[in-house]
Amino acid sequence: MSELLHPNAPHDLPSFITAPGDTDVLMVVVGVILLGTVLAVGNIYLRLHTLPERMAHRSQKLQFEIVAVLGLLALFTHMHVFWVAGLLLAMIDLPDFSTPLRSIAGSVAAIAGVQPGAEAPRPPHDIATAVAPGLAKPDLAKPDLAKPDLAKASDKKEPGEDDAGASGLPGHA
Repeated sequence: MSELLHPNAPHDLPSFITAPGDTDVLMVVVGVILLGTVLAVGNIYLRLHTLPERMAHRSQKLQFEIVAVLGLLALFTHMHVFWVAGLLLAMIDLPDFSTPLRSIAGSVAAIAGVQPGAEAPRPPHDIATAVAPGLAKPDLAKPDLAKPDLAKASDKKEPGEDDAGASGLPGHA
């Protein structure tokens, strides 16, 4: 390398200085180390960022989804308060309401005689327009506004008249 140096250049150059046209080994090694360091630090930050989601993964589905949305909001808005809220929500163990409600629904279905998983019979869409089979459909456009005859309802019966009530026995109302 000394024959390639300029006569005015110092002859005791460090070993990492390369001759013109040669590969700079030090730059390649530093580039590989830099790339590895950036990937390692990025992996650490990604693991730290997904910490609330990994903590909430073993909890309920709804809680996990809320924590995941908070994590995405923190990622895209750069507002760390969403990440902190997600971390706190992941740490809190929410009570399980769905399991007892499913158990109650299954018991009620068993009492009603509905097969588990079968679709329950649907009630009519509008109870006012529902008609029993064999009956004429009521005309709702013209409501029956006939007033009851109160004079007939308040008539007193004469003694001895048949006053059989709902029981069908005379004298019993």
